[in-house]
Amino acid sequence: MRTRPLTVFAFTAVAVLSAAAPAAAHGDTVHLDVTGQQNGRVSTFATWENDHDPVTGEFTGTLSASAADGRTLGPWRLVTVPGLPGTYTTREALPAGHWRVTVDCAFPALGHGEGELDVDAPEITGPEPLGTDGSARSAGVTPAPLRETGTAIAPTAAPVSAREVTPGHVHATTSGATTWAAIGTAFVAVVLVAIGLWLRRHRG
Repeated sequence: MRTRPLTVFAFTAVAVLSAAAPAAAHGDTVHLDVTGQQNGRVSTFATWENDHDPVTGEFTGTLSASAADGRTLGPWRLVTVPGLPGTYTTREALPAGHWRVTVDCAFPALGHGEGELDVDAPEITGPEPLGTDGSARSAGVTPAPLRETGTAIAPTAAPVSAREVTPGHVHATTSGATTWAAIGTAFVAVVLVAIGLWLRRHRG
């Protein structure tokens, strides 16, 4: 009866030790290597210190970079590269220049790595350069000349400001007022002459 509990304990111990053996074989430290870059995106390879197996599964790491001119970038989060176990990169890209890169891992174990690399300016593969007339110019192809439609475009008159309009309007109003004033003066003079003649006749 006593041998049964001992047997169960032995099997349990063996199971626990068997499960812990692979984890112990990996070690408790992650080794990080800066392996290169593509279009400014740095790649890092993470392995276990003891058996050099790729670090897969849940991973938490960051990347920082500094240039000789004082520029610093990061920390940026490291993300898994699909199809490449143990390889990580960033969603952000380094600009052109010479960079000293530092990578750190916090989970599943601590790890650290450094490296230096050069990032070239990206090649621009956009549309063909424009010609003098604004049209795209391909190699060996001369752009066709623009055809004239024969329709003359009248020049657009410059906008007239309020200051330019106001004096003319005031001048027209002043001329009309002067005319009416002259008519009123003549009418008053005629009335005065008529009154003078009427008083002269009555006195006579």
